[in-house]
Amino acid sequence: MGRDGQLPLFETKAAKGRILFRLYAVSTFVGICLICVYRLTHLPEAGEVGRWAWIGCFLSELWYILYWFVIMSVRWNPIYRYTFKDRLTQRYEKVLPGVDIFVCTANPIIEPPTMVINTVLSVMAYDYPPEKLSVYLSDDGGSSLTFYAVLEAAQFSKLWLPFCKKFQVEPRCPEAYFSCTTPEAHNDDPLMAEEWSTIKKLYEDMKNRIESAMNLGQISEEVSKQHKGFEEWDLVSDPRNHQAIVQILIDGRDGKAVDVEGQSLPTLVYLSREKRPKYQHNFKAGAMNALIRVSSRISKGEIILNVDCDMYSNNSESVRDALCFFMDEEAGHEIAFVQFPQCFSNITKNDLYANSLNVCMEVELAGFDGNGGPSYIGTGCFHRRESLCGKKYGEQGKKEETMRNNNERIEENASMLEEATCKALSSCSYEDYSQWGKEMGVMYGCLVEDTLTGLRVHCRGWRSIYFNPERKAFLGVAPTTVLQSLIQHKRWSEAPNCLPTLYYVSIPSICLLKGISLFPKTSSLWILPFAHVISSSCAYSLGEFIWFGGTLLGWWNDQRMWVFKRTTSHFFGFSETILKQLGFARSSFAITSKVADEEESKKFEEESMVFGASSPMFTILATLALLNLFAFVGGIRKMIMDAEARVLDSFLLQILLCGVLVFINLPVYRGLFFQKDTGRVPNSVIYQSLALASLACAVALY
Repeated sequence: MGRDGQLPLFETKAAKGRILFRLYAVSTFVGICLICVYRLTHLPEAGEVGRWAWIGCFLSELWYILYWFVIMSVRWNPIYRYTFKDRLTQRYEKVLPGVDIFVCTANPIIEPPTMVINTVLSVMAYDYPPEKLSVYLSDDGGSSLTFYAVLEAAQFSKLWLPFCKKFQVEPRCPEAYFSCTTPEAHNDDPLMAEEWSTIKKLYEDMKNRIESAMNLGQISEEVSKQHKGFEEWDLVSDPRNHQAIVQILIDGRDGKAVDVEGQSLPTLVYLSREKRPKYQHNFKAGAMNALIRVSSRISKGEIILNVDCDMYSNNSESVRDALCFFMDEEAGHEIAFVQFPQCFSNITKNDLYANSLNVCMEVELAGFDGNGGPSYIGTGCFHRRESLCGKKYGEQGKKEETMRNNNERIEENASMLEEATCKALSSCSYEDYSQWGKEMGVMYGCLVEDTLTGLRVHCRGWRSIYFNPERKAFLGVAPTTVLQSLIQHKRWSEAPNCLPTLYYVSIPSICLLKGISLFPKTSSLWILPFAHVISSSCAYSLGEFIWFGGTLLGWWNDQRMWVFKRTTSHFFGFSETILKQLGFARSSFAITSKVADEEESKKFEEESMVFGASSPMFTILATLALLNLFAFVGGIRKMIMDAEARVLDSFLLQILLCGVLVFINLPVYRGLFFQKDTGRVPNSVIYQSLALASLACAVALY
């Protein structure tokens, strides 16, 4: 029972079957301790060949041990949440809080407007009172094409929303819904089949109009006369240098804002904050803070949901799920945000680029929830507005005051809000000498602003919740090329975990060529802890991966991308962080493209790795792949020529390590030497990597 004898709105259950995990953890811990003892007791003497390589291996292993301890502590006690939406409806249907939804986009070329409006329409169609729902699109690209698309979506929503609610449509993203259903599926309901065909045609017509405008690269004069908002672009010459643009396309406060069946529509607002060259705009964090301020004057929803423009709603009841946590009588007042998992709709069977993050989403975030709550991961997150605005836990008012019915709308008309109030709130100078980005809103100064913001909220005494419903709440678009995936992870990587990985995939190989052993002999009992830690970790990782819906090949792809990301994405992310701290570089934000050409899409579906572009990341990958290939061939040659099997006894683990890395890099070799299409590794990268790998081998041999 909850407070006042009422049943709780959610329940928490500990994960089952953790005995096997804890046996694995304890036995691996024993193995780790023995490895440390071996490293310390067999350290080469001063002046002995290989001493510094040995020390480097030990330091790398110490970093892995620290990382392992952190992961084990997170995974030790995962918990899972379950909501009771029926109880929420019975107790609070008439006093549900206002919800403001933020959708962020930044470039109409790599984030197509048709994709953006599908996300907008999906969240407008939530199973929630429309008068308490407000959707805000932040367009940091300042594009009239995106504005036109949202204007089209505002008109289409008058038909789409009643269709969704009438027939309980899922998902409520038009593109996703029409791509997975056919009119034949509704033959038993002639009315739905007829309306399905009508709405599908209207959607395709809208989509064609938007794509025609995109192909032209501009809005026709005829279209621009349809709405006063297009006049704003008469003053815009550069998307990085323009005035604030605020347009309330649907004003939910206006009784005339209704759909074709006379039901209220959610508020829909387009915002492109002011951009000036002399101001730092702080990327997505700056856009989010502008949305927080603007929404506080228009709708002021107590709950804020933010989603990326490609992350459409896949579950129309997600808002009610989140409110089961915020409005729970016993624990709701402590909760600052509810984080949903980040999932993708275009994952292939074997997940070539390890985009699904299944184990992370199913185990590790649930583990964080069992240890004080997950951090904010940037999308698919419901926030309590006051926690984002800098309030400490305990300073908020009583639950009855904070979770009140959202009837207190700002009494300014739409024109005044568009032309004065909201433009001032989204101006470049508004944050000057303020606490925005420091103590208020989303934090600045770090590309992982979401994680930093979540930690700051936790430091103010708030808790967070991780909720992973059976039907995924949001589905996005995963990268479809190697480079896209590596660039995306570069934004999330500022820790020095690249260094031990780079060491382990290069120095043991060089030492193998030079004849320096870094691991125990096979005839020594000290090989047992190494063998146990390696085999048990691989076996448990594989079993866990398959348990959560993966495949054997998918697990291998996951291992490959683990190595690729740590030797490239994390290295460049860490290097940029150091350079920024030293004042030699400024923060940059590379948007992951949500568009793939026909050949890229075909290769992705075939699970064939695409390189194509020239990049320093590929130079590192190719150099390390060639270095390990040369070392592996050299090690096998030594083993064959060694009649007394001394090489096998002394270098087995190093040869196996090189062999594993060679198998991991098979797609790289294919891209270097066998692939003939546009997805191959560019010649410039081939020449550079061959030269660097050959130089490293020459240094090792001579």
